[in-house]
Amino acid sequence: MSVETVPFTVARGQLAELMGRVAYGGERIVLSRHGKPAVALVSIADLERLQAMAEREETSQVMTLGKTSFDLAEPSRQGEPRRFDIAAEQVPPGDLAP
Repeated sequence: MSVETVPFTVARGQLAELMGRVAYGGERIVLSRHGKPAVALVSIADLERLQAMAEREETSQVMTLGKTSFDLAEPSRQGEPRRFDIAAEQVPPGDLAP
């Protein structure tokens, strides 16, 4: 599928036509500013496909690298929250080492 590039200045006067071509004709149109691509007009179907692809990509990037603190925590008794050992040190402002 070819993509047409239209300058912003032209697109202002043809916006309704461009939107119709995208919505009903399935076209993809790139709007340029100073000769450089700036934004794209795509159909809702294209947008939904892009969003689904992005969600799948985010999900596939999640990896488990061994046991987490949740896995290592003592099992809780029924009705009790799981307990985690967390170490923290409170340092007053200005006492941070350089």
